Amino acid sequence: MSNNVSNLICNTLAINKVPFNYTPPEKDGFPSWVKPGDRKLLQSSTPRDNAVVAKDGSGNFRTIKDAINAASGSGRFVIYVKQGVYSENLEIRKKNVMLRGDGKGRTIITGSRSVGGGSTTFNSATVAAVGDGFIARGITFRNTAGANNAQAVALRSGSDLSVFYQCSFEGYQDTLYVHSNRQFYRDCDVYGTVDFIFGNAAAVLQNCNIFARRPRSRTNTITAQGRSDPNQNTGIIIHNSRVTAASDLRPVLGSTKTYLGRPWRQYSRTVFMKTSLDSLIDPRGWLEWDGNFALRTLFYAEFQNTGPGASTSGRVTWPGFRVLRSASEASRFTVGSFLAGSSWIPSYVPFTSGL
Repeated sequence: MSNNVSNLICNTLAINKVPFNYTPPEKDGFPSWVKPGDRKLLQSSTPRDNAVVAKDGSGNFRTIKDAINAASGSGRFVIYVKQGVYSENLEIRKKNVMLRGDGKGRTIITGSRSVGGGSTTFNSATVAAVGDGFIARGITFRNTAGANNAQAVALRSGSDLSVFYQCSFEGYQDTLYVHSNRQFYRDCDVYGTVDFIFGNAAAVLQNCNIFARRPRSRTNTITAQGRSDPNQNTGIIIHNSRVTAASDLRPVLGSTKTYLGRPWRQYSRTVFMKTSLDSLIDPRGWLEWDGNFALRTLFYAEFQNTGPGASTSGRVTWPGFRVLRSASEASRFTVGSFLAGSSWIPSYVPFTSGL
């Protein structure tokens, strides 16, 4: 992972000033920060499109980049990206852009930048969401650099209040860069090997499938959270999800170790709760970054996980690791508390604000 950018950035999020037990007003079952117009978009299977992208020329644009460049106004700009493979590297700086695809594996945005190929980790992203309020639904974000080209990001999000629904993120090392600010992932798939969910956002992944792939070495680490200051209310929260081996890892499970995470920064914070952990997870659970670095200052926790990899009897004995015993402890890390405001949403967009 590239350290240069994060060393220069102090992630002073607005949520740093919000206590864990604060619950602001909610409406229609959505977090209060989701605007009324966006609630309708997320509830509707056919939101009104401002632009249509199609490789065959049946839309307004043939490339996603051209459609983004055409986005205007202060309201939500919805871009429907028809089924197809779009080889584009995108940096989306405009606010309130929504990309709506035809589903995982159908609408695919792909790139191949990597550290092995001469890029930086930060700039290797196939898609970088920078403008606040970004939403993606039914899109696959892919980086095809492969396991041997080191860091290669499929998606980087620094977009505050960003939502990713029914999306897939496919890569190897550093697949999903949850760079900064508040982010929510629901019904998504994430594929990778080393540190493949990493960054210093306040990020919750809920009802997601996390697939460890066959690594270049014999070690996988799912997360590498980058909290560098104990006052940052950031962390990676995996809730009500499933962690299992991708098809290419299964034949070498006996010779490959997979860990829930390792501490990229001094105050790294990651919580797995009510998640199914398959047998690929090493009994120790967590891996050191470098010797004793951060083992006293990190916050790694597990709560009511299930599956053959969920037993905590053989877990690491670091001072910073703990098994949460009460619902009140774990509730600090729910969508409602950790992202400052949410509730149950309609059944057609399942969304759990509590445990």
